[in-house]
Amino acid sequence: MVAPLYAALADLRAMLNLADDDTSRDNLLTTALTAACRGIDRATGRRFYLDETPTARLYRPAGRTVCGSDGERLVVDDIGSDTGLVVETGTADAWTPVTGYETGPDNALARGRPVTALLTTASWGSGATRVRVTAQWGWPDVPEEIEQASLIQAARLYRRKDSPEGVTGSAEWGVVRLSRRDPDVWALIEHFIVPGFG
Repeated sequence: MVAPLYAALADLRAMLNLADDDTSRDNLLTTALTAACRGIDRATGRRFYLDETPTARLYRPAGRTVCGSDGERLVVDDIGSDTGLVVETGTADAWTPVTGYETGPDNALARGRPVTALLTTASWGSGATRVRVTAQWGWPDVPEEIEQASLIQAARLYRRKDSPEGVTGSAEWGVVRLSRRDPDVWALIEHFIVPGFG
């Protein structure tokens, strides 16, 4: 599956004041938009699109569980849908379905956010025990901040061809060195960074 873009090419054209029917730059614009989207994925440690079909991932409970008064919370990758969600414990030889678990944070999917933890009042196990989670990974929908950050970063990357040495200028400002990180893009994405990742 080719990873989808977080914004539309038409919106990037509009941001750059290009005519709707001007497709002469579409290859460059698509390259810039793709790079911006995948760069946001790398910077945040997550991706903001949803898998088409559920796939299985394995987790070791050790180091991924948080114990609280309400039970053990297993930290998982972003789950963007509860369709096809299956949780099992065991080893490669035998898997046992887990029932009675809760997803967290509460109401995450209803708010357009992913499930990032599974809560059980029992134990997720230890030692050789693994937890196998089959799910549609990713986010339910692309957040507006990520869409906007993608457009800003793509426009910046597209314009970069005109400042290959990292320097730009105008009659009003003179010569200016481009910053390594766009502060507006960073402000839009920083609260999406996976804790302990950025």
